Amino acid sequence: MGGHHAIRALACRTRVAGPTPRRLGDRWSHDVTVSFGEALRVWLRLGCISFGGPIAQIDLMHREVVERRGWIDERSFLHALRLCTALPGPEAQQLACYLGYRLHGVRGAIASGGLFILPSLLLIIALSWIYMAFGDTGVVTGIVRALGGAVVALVVAAGIRMGRKVVKTRWTLGIAIIAGVAMLLGGLFPILVAVGAVAGILIGRFRPTALVPLEDQADPGEPPNPVDRPALIRRAVIGAVLWLGAIGALLLVGGVVAELTGFFTIVALVTFGGAYAVLPFVAAAAVGRFGWLTPEQMIAGLALGETTPGPLIMVNSFVGFVAGWTTLGGAVGGIVGALVATFATFAPSFLMISVGAPLIEHVPRRGPVADALAALQGVVAGAIAVLVIYLADHAIFQAGGVDLLAAAIALVVFALHRRGFPVPALIIGTAVIGAICGLIDPAFALLT
Repeated sequence: MGGHHAIRALACRTRVAGPTPRRLGDRWSHDVTVSFGEALRVWLRLGCISFGGPIAQIDLMHREVVERRGWIDERSFLHALRLCTALPGPEAQQLACYLGYRLHGVRGAIASGGLFILPSLLLIIALSWIYMAFGDTGVVTGIVRALGGAVVALVVAAGIRMGRKVVKTRWTLGIAIIAGVAMLLGGLFPILVAVGAVAGILIGRFRPTALVPLEDQADPGEPPNPVDRPALIRRAVIGAVLWLGAIGALLLVGGVVAELTGFFTIVALVTFGGAYAVLPFVAAAAVGRFGWLTPEQMIAGLALGETTPGPLIMVNSFVGFVAGWTTLGGAVGGIVGALVATFATFAPSFLMISVGAPLIEHVPRRGPVADALAALQGVVAGAIAVLVIYLADHAIFQAGGVDLLAAAIALVVFALHRRGFPVPALIIGTAVIGAICGLIDPAFALLT
């Protein structure tokens, strides 16, 4: 916790100078001037190196935007994170959209959110083609196995870092433990979110600082910038018309395009808590209901989603690629499927953040809403612990056996990552080791 207090103290002292400072619209924000070109370079860089799933990506954004550049202060970042977690959709990508909006308005949100997923989309399409064309070779099998172990390590390491930031009180820790146990017993994540929010309100009513420490509560002295309600309504109407029009056009195409559009639009609207909570639903439908993939292909897609930059929900793009490959035929069909799935998955997030970003600073940082959001972070922390179990079960414990290769790589990657080795280097090294082991024997160090 000492590191967290040091971050807060640094944020309060630091100002980023610029030729014409402007207020960002948050009562605690620094006055900064950031050129659009500089911001584009940062968002593209983050999109290229944001490995390790949402926890690692949020941690990366925090280090880059809060600690290194001082574009937003600690409390504002965590406040926005709570709200992005409460919205349906990928929280890391939504947070990137919000940070872009804070700097450059709607164009900033589109740029930051788009660049955050663009490198991942291109890489997913390329790797999906390689997997579908050469997936039965020993080299690809070895790489997928090795990357699965690296994924477990990266999620554990990132979960520890983010847990220290968001679990600030014993009450929040208790909520995290209860939520994690409930999920292991089969509790549905959306229900746990609702119960956690109600519990947070009740706890805060009797213990005002139980979930939100006093130093994190709002300074009532200076109000946030006023909201231009007519402009906000116009933006919402225009955005909704464009989104619904595009969805309607894709549904009229019919076939697998309509199926992908309808299914992943629903997924986007029920993805509370991020990809981790909704992936079991995606897997069950894609494999069982639609028959787009085999279970083995779904596991491979999860490994690709975890070990490529960008949101984990990019697994949807892999599902779309495989569905298009098998139903529309070959690489062109796969690309069409991937693009449709990606659009359906992320379009609602762009709309929600572009419309809702001006309202985020008006959400109270103390009282019932703040308590509910703090409790929600506890629920998500519990879900992260469950995710580690889920990933280990798929990557290390397979079909009743133990993948010693994945287990060994998980331990080594965790140790090296804790010592500061960059994630891209770890990913490349892991892939090389997996390829070598796959050449030797696709079942290398696999005990059954």
